[in-house]
Amino acid sequence: MALLSSFADGLGGFLFVLLSFLFVLSVVVFVHELGHFLVARWCGVSVKAFSIGFGREIYGFYDRHGTRWRIAWIPLGGYVKFVDDENAASAGPSARLEQMTPEERAGAFHAKPLWQRTAIVAAGPLANFLLAIVIFALMFSLIGIRTTAPRVDEVVPNSPAAAAGFMPGDVILEIEGNRIDSFNEVLRIVSTSPGRELAVKVDRSGQTLTLRVIPERQEIEDSFGGTVVRGIIGIRRVTTPDTTELRRAGPLEAVWLGVRETQFIITSTLSYLGDVIIGRQSADQLGGPIRIAEVSGQVAKLGLEPLLNLIAVISVSIGLINLFPIPLLDGGHLLFYAIEALRRKPLSERSQEIGFRIGLAVVLMLMVFATLNDLPIVRRWLIGNG
Repeated sequence: MALLSSFADGLGGFLFVLLSFLFVLSVVVFVHELGHFLVARWCGVSVKAFSIGFGREIYGFYDRHGTRWRIAWIPLGGYVKFVDDENAASAGPSARLEQMTPEERAGAFHAKPLWQRTAIVAAGPLANFLLAIVIFALMFSLIGIRTTAPRVDEVVPNSPAAAAGFMPGDVILEIEGNRIDSFNEVLRIVSTSPGRELAVKVDRSGQTLTLRVIPERQEIEDSFGGTVVRGIIGIRRVTTPDTTELRRAGPLEAVWLGVRETQFIITSTLSYLGDVIIGRQSADQLGGPIRIAEVSGQVAKLGLEPLLNLIAVISVSIGLINLFPIPLLDGGHLLFYAIEALRRKPLSERSQEIGFRIGLAVVLMLMVFATLNDLPIVRRWLIGNG
């Protein structure tokens, strides 16, 4: 009986993780593809299919414009397929384009002007960024912002902060030119900047000083069986109910804060990837669908607010990844369009075909690498620990 109960609990936990993952990823993918779809319709492109997931269809229907809206079995993405596409990647002009009637050709994606094709492709990632901004803005306006003044109450002896000249009572005004309004912002910037020198502007008894500090690398074990590297400088803030403020932002401020939050996620992600390339950070923090599923399940247990925050973060990440100049991704299409604008004519179909094959190989290698990083999570699932 104990074994059966343990199996049932494990099965229930797995289903909860699976449902949370499907909800989070489906929202992000739907918004991404909806961006492509709406701008395509606005440009007069005929859309053949709007799919959430790949493979065999589970459920679908036609709208009044003849678009097949479908949900498929493999929930790892989606696509919008135009009337002249040979495949879901919209990979170059199709042979079908030459066989179309003038009326059909008017709705073909590849027959549209360069600026319209660029707008359609860019709309997906931009929709992801917009989703994040909206979620953050709603949270800031409806739930509120909890802030603590960015004042240093304690400096740890022999720490990077002590070596840089920080003193108790200093109020941090800016870090690398970014205005600081809360001590949490200080911790977040510092934690994502291990080994990188930071210029910190402080107010010390009315005098403005600029201190330079290099956060020390600290390795901590995360809840997914991996190691996370973060930066610390050795300053502390004593938080009490009297020093913490919760306020709701107005509509315009909430949108601005949503933009700032989205921008921070983008810059910190690019900064991390840059550190991986130069060897300052390990790539084992990169995860794939399995890690997203695990995080989704854990966050969903904490409530709606953390889950919405996760959706916003993943939406930014998906939008950013899709802008990478890798053929097969949106960024690869935009790269080809940039070359087309410079040459005043598109690349040959052979060149585009080679590019998409290279892009496919790169994407597959990244997926394999991310899956290997996720194996500790699978191992933990199998042995029943977490």
